[in-house]
Amino acid sequence: MQISILVGTMTGTAELVAGDIQKALEGKGHAVEVLLMDNLKADVFERPGAFLICTSTYGQGDVPDNARDFLADLEAVKPDLTGKLVGIIGLGDSTYQDTFNHGGEQFEKGLQALNATIVGDRMQHNASSGSLPEEDGVTWALDWVEQVVPLAKAA
Repeated sequence: MQISILVGTMTGTAELVAGDIQKALEGKGHAVEVLLMDNLKADVFERPGAFLICTSTYGQGDVPDNARDFLADLEAVKPDLTGKLVGIIGLGDSTYQDTFNHGGEQFEKGLQALNATIVGDRMQHNASSGSLPEEDGVTWALDWVEQVVPLAKAA
């Protein structure tokens, strides 16, 4: 299965998580490409396969700087993402209670509004938990891909 991991990051953590997920999923026989959101447009969803959004939260609950234009383009173009299978990995820190994991939440709500199928529960990593986001991300993604494969075959 083809999987595109779209990465929104400020400090590089989400990119590290995506890289580890890429290795784990490729180890299971999937074709995986990691794409930073820097220059992405809504047409990225014309690619075949499933999609993983891997994003941190920044500032006052915002998406990272490199994801802002991409999210704005999705909101402006409003592509119909019916049939697109998407997973959301959000990175945050619960010490910021009012904005914890809002970056992932913004993508989830935005993609649902465009009719994308969100597969599985949004992963919400907490930097204050003591667990490594890369390890939690790989565990989550391996479970997610097991849910996605039968959905993709049925489509």
